[in-house]
Amino acid sequence: MTRIRTRVAIVGAGPAGLLLSHLLAKAGIESVVIDQRTREEIETTIRAGILEQGTVDILESSGASSRVRTVGNRHDGIELRFEGEGHRIDFPSVTGRAVWLYPQHEVLKDLVAVRLAEGQDLRLGVTAERVEDAETDHPRVIAVDADGRPLEIEADFVVGSDGSRSVVRPAVTGSATGGYFREYPFAWFGILCEAPPSSEELIYSNSPDGFALISQRNATVQRMYFQCDPEVDPASYSEEQLWHELQVRVPGTTLNQGPIFQRDVLRFRSFVAHELLRGRVALIGDAAHTVPPTGAKGMNLAIADVIVLERALRALLLENDARLIEAFPETALARIWKAQHFSWWMTSMLHVAPDATDFDRKRQIGELRSVVESEAGKTYLAEAYTGWPLPQAG
Repeated sequence: MTRIRTRVAIVGAGPAGLLLSHLLAKAGIESVVIDQRTREEIETTIRAGILEQGTVDILESSGASSRVRTVGNRHDGIELRFEGEGHRIDFPSVTGRAVWLYPQHEVLKDLVAVRLAEGQDLRLGVTAERVEDAETDHPRVIAVDADGRPLEIEADFVVGSDGSRSVVRPAVTGSATGGYFREYPFAWFGILCEAPPSSEELIYSNSPDGFALISQRNATVQRMYFQCDPEVDPASYSEEQLWHELQVRVPGTTLNQGPIFQRDVLRFRSFVAHELLRGRVALIGDAAHTVPPTGAKGMNLAIADVIVLERALRALLLENDARLIEAFPETALARIWKAQHFSWWMTSMLHVAPDATDFDRKRQIGELRSVVESEAGKTYLAEAYTGWPLPQAG
């Protein structure tokens, strides 16, 4: 067995794990990051990427990304479309903030490059199996390396940032599924197509036929979604049927069509782990919580976890001060549950439930009008969408 000793062992090389290692290194705290995926898998798995103002600021100011503002596209608003009409929510006018369209795989390219350039011990193809001794001063990650050999990492602290199927979670909550959970009765059918943008900003469309989101990737590749049954087979639609489903749900906008080269079905789940900390093991990102994608909170919430945890680890490991790490769950959960509410609210306001009645439909339209016809309503949506203030990092 290969044994490694480090200050912080991070399981999962997603945005949360890599940014945490980056911020810890700036503070002089060494870490080892492991992930079962290859670098190619990490950098080419296409995921959505609406970044809050605070997320962009952290990536740029910490040196984690030099491309987020130059390659990413600033968006100053979104459009809520219902009853055939569009209603723009202008973010800067009510919050002074904006968001950036910068896909997650681009963030990961930046982070991987920066961490390797700075000498990060990043071990890919390594599969974590479990965490032991969580409530001691030296928790251990038990893993298998890329060649199938056993590996043990002993650390002063272990962080689980290994996604919604976290193997670190049982060491914190007592089980792989220990948490508050809700599954929704619909999903998103997503496509990637070769076409110019159909809109300069994202369109969130509520229609009698169901929800649609008209998003973007860049000048030539677009991402679009429509509400579907969670059990639908992605191969069951022809391209003609897919374009019909999308177009009928966005009346008033003619979509730019092109060859569809990727299709998938994204299920909707809300989850918050019962515990975020046990002894010297903590959960962040999707290992700690998942949200429906409607509110664009997933990666941003993970980054917020990182900022809170990094400050706590600096105090613990450099000053032997445990107060911030003991407060980590309460501090992180305050934002997590706000994000859960916002994501649920956007989802319930924009989607058509399978059992919706005429009353439900008319009430939903009333809710949308209450948002777009009220400065207070627009301000709440803009504040939550662009992100609540983050604590300072570093």
